[in-house]
Amino acid sequence: MGRFFRWVFRVLVGGIALVTLVACALHVTNSEGDVTAAPPEGDAIRIASYNVHYIVLSQETGAWSVGDWERRKGPLDSAFKALQADVVAFQEMESWQRGSDGSVNLARDHLLEMNPDYGVAATGDWREFPTTQPLFYRKDGLQPVDQGWFFFSDTPDVIYSRTFNGSFPAFATWVQFEDRETGARFRVANVHFEYSSRSNRRLSAALVRDRITPWTQAGEMVFLVGDLNALHGARTMDILEEAGVVFDRTPGATYHLNRGVHLLGAIDHLARTPDVDLRNGPVVVQERFDGEWPSDHHPVYADYLLPQP
Repeated sequence: MGRFFRWVFRVLVGGIALVTLVACALHVTNSEGDVTAAPPEGDAIRIASYNVHYIVLSQETGAWSVGDWERRKGPLDSAFKALQADVVAFQEMESWQRGSDGSVNLARDHLLEMNPDYGVAATGDWREFPTTQPLFYRKDGLQPVDQGWFFFSDTPDVIYSRTFNGSFPAFATWVQFEDRETGARFRVANVHFEYSSRSNRRLSAALVRDRITPWTQAGEMVFLVGDLNALHGARTMDILEEAGVVFDRTPGATYHLNRGVHLLGAIDHLARTPDVDLRNGPVVVQERFDGEWPSDHHPVYADYLLPQP
């Protein structure tokens, strides 16, 4: 029996060592190192996506609580400023508790207060417009001219309708912007797909494809960004590209377990119509801000040159 237990012990130790080596290799492969976002060059426009995790209003302490938000809000503002983006599409920008009416949004209000050069679109009265996936934009360069939403559901135009398999509501927001100088117009669609159900992701992707295809077929410039909860090359992404957009590969991990651990490739992505020229990126900003991780996701951005009208 002694020999048997020694053999089992060696197998367990060897297995743990192998798993550790694999995890370390994945972390290295999916890490870009510290990346400082340089400002976009020339006439390029910067589009970013950032999942900032919800805040639980009923919890004073613990992960994602109000107390935790007090720790995170300064670093989140630093991360936002570091992006130097023209448009930032947010996911999970939500402050909630059971029975809340959706009128409180700590992260949105804090970033707007700290960044007066930015406006917010894809927002409105929570009873008529879901407010947790807003798009921030530079007011001096862009102005929103239209906005909308639809839910990943059999009844996509019914606000807060549950997803195809009955899970929590998930949705897309979109904004049409106009460049104040050139008059060029483009749309940004912002999505957040469910993480636990492949079928939900694929059905959601098909709905997004069907909603944005009329825009692309009409010759509009379109960006599709957000948290797909899918790796590059997944069927979810293939379905979305059927709408006439192209995903540029996002290097490195965007989700990091709130620990800076990079075990997966990117699940947050940026796509564009082919008439838009990719000038730089995508870039994942894999760094702490003010010594903290602002969220369990890293932001990702890319710089584009728009064709002139």
